[in-house]
Amino acid sequence: MSTSTLTIDRREVTWLTRLADYAELTKAKIAILILVTVVVAGVVSTWGQPEPIVLMHAVLGTMLVASSASAMNQWIERRSDALMTRTENRPVPAGRISALEVFITSLVLLLGGVIYLAWAVNWVATAWAIATWVLYVCVYTPMKRYTWLNTVVGAVAGAMPILIGASAVSDVSRISYDLRSASLFAILFLWQFPHFMAIAWIYRQQYANAGLKMLTVVDPTGRRAGVQAVLCASMLLPVSFMPALIVPSVNSAFYLVVAFVLGIAQLACAMRFLIRMDSSSARLLLRASLIYLPLLFIFLVCIPLL
Repeated sequence: MSTSTLTIDRREVTWLTRLADYAELTKAKIAILILVTVVVAGVVSTWGQPEPIVLMHAVLGTMLVASSASAMNQWIERRSDALMTRTENRPVPAGRISALEVFITSLVLLLGGVIYLAWAVNWVATAWAIATWVLYVCVYTPMKRYTWLNTVVGAVAGAMPILIGASAVSDVSRISYDLRSASLFAILFLWQFPHFMAIAWIYRQQYANAGLKMLTVVDPTGRRAGVQAVLCASMLLPVSFMPALIVPSVNSAFYLVVAFVLGIAQLACAMRFLIRMDSSSARLLLRASLIYLPLLFIFLVCIPLL
């Protein structure tokens, strides 16, 4: 193989590595969930008839803002990330991307997202996007070092993309939101607790080493985390029925059955976690939560479309 070929191969590897690092920096998997949430909110809020172009603009703008928030989160937590096995190989603590580069990238993404949403969507969606960024970056992220209540704030921030999607397809003169948006917000808010408690238990020792005050660090027995997971999974059952009762359709009964089965399955996993309090039950609850939300959203969107 010639020297020139080796040089080209190295350049290709370098660029691929850089792209992978930036994808990890912006937490692509979390961004996908946020964008799906915006789409679901837009579809449900318009009874299955959103304007595709407007919704597309909302998704693109939200993607920029969400990517900015994830990058800034990693910039703020670069030192604690270096102390945890699960995050020590992230681009910043591993030294593949400089802290200054991450900071500038985050600000550019934020500015681009805000301008894009204001220009292509409306000011209400833009305001919700900014509020979500501020709550996640400026409140939730620093709180992780001081109190276990950070999870509550993080759950609020995690559910706020519902408001971005709903306001993007709504009349900008209508600031209040109906029960459809409220029920979606409540579903996403409550879902995060079983999901987060499972993660907090699995990585409790790493969180403790990094000085992060997760509930499983404050209460090493994990009982409070287990109780919280069970309570929120229980509350999620009736709350998940609300969209079918609000959106009249011959398919509502089918959705209710699906929501009930999914909810009972997740609740059973949460109860198993509370009883056993081990890594096996935590990982089962984590998998259950990752199955629950996508399936619920799929069937929820199908109600007005079928």
